[in-house]
Amino acid sequence: MQARIRAIRLEAEGIASYRLEPLPGHHFPAFTAGAHIEVALERGLTRSYSLVNDPADFDVYELGVQLDPSSRGGSRFIHERWHVGQVVDISEPRNHFPLNESAAHTILIGGGIGITPLLSMAARLQALGRSWELHYAVRTRNSLPFAERLTAMAPVHLTVDDEPQTPRLDLQRLLEGVPDSAHVYCCGPERMLDAYRVHGQRLGDRLHFEYF
Repeated sequence: MQARIRAIRLEAEGIASYRLEPLPGHHFPAFTAGAHIEVALERGLTRSYSLVNDPADFDVYELGVQLDPSSRGGSRFIHERWHVGQVVDISEPRNHFPLNESAAHTILIGGGIGITPLLSMAARLQALGRSWELHYAVRTRNSLPFAERLTAMAPVHLTVDDEPQTPRLDLQRLLEGVPDSAHVYCCGPERMLDAYRVHGQRLGDRLHFEYF
């Protein structure tokens, strides 16, 4: 498909959001929370990015892209070359990180740019009136993306690594206390996900994760 870049916003240091819209006379396929799209860049290069926005948003796909200092063409191309009004090639949404919408309670755990699919999940759970909570860790306040959106969500526990007064994210304690029938989702850096998988083994198929 083709999409037009409607808006670009700097969300945090090195992180920008991109709102895409369909071309006139066309519509975007619906998507489910946790889904992603592939974006075509230059010379046949493609990259996958989670959809950040509420699945109820009609004809809007929003991406959050972090500039990787060692980027070989993906995030750097987007940050340097994409501009408002530009037409880009994208795939239809796919979901390898689906949300169980019938869970009695949902725990979302994110680190850094791994917040992107979790924001879509939180919006969906809120719309359904489900019980949920979000635990999110970032290194610094300047690296905190989508701050306004997170502030508007009540059940959010924020850890800022260089601010000792914020609560610490204790994955072992958190996962040991997961109630029966609750589902847990995590997206973040490899070190976080490795610890998450170790401490959450007992949860079986109620433990969900995605590497970014």
